[in-house]
Amino acid sequence: MMDMFCKLDVKKTGIFAAGVLFGTAGIKVLSSKDAKKIYVSCTAAVLRAKECVMRTVSIVQENAEDIYAEAVQVNEKRAAEEMELEDESGTDDDFRETPAAKV
Repeated sequence: MMDMFCKLDVKKTGIFAAGVLFGTAGIKVLSSKDAKKIYVSCTAAVLRAKECVMRTVSIVQENAEDIYAEAVQVNEKRAAEEMELEDESGTDDDFRETPAAKV
């Protein structure tokens, strides 16, 4: 039985015991009322930040939708103007050279 105690590594055993001690003390500290108050206030701050970010995101999204709608209107107006120009001038073939005209 004494041989077993002699073979124990004191350094490793001490490190293990210190780890258990710090772990137990850490659990006590982390579960205390003061720590819970800190957790609550940090969580409340994160929720406030989330609300601010979500407001900003919704504003940016609304602006992007407005920009998209205006861009669609600009393209439709431009296409209508091009159609009017084509109708007035006939077809685009009038402006192209034919191979016979190069002679």
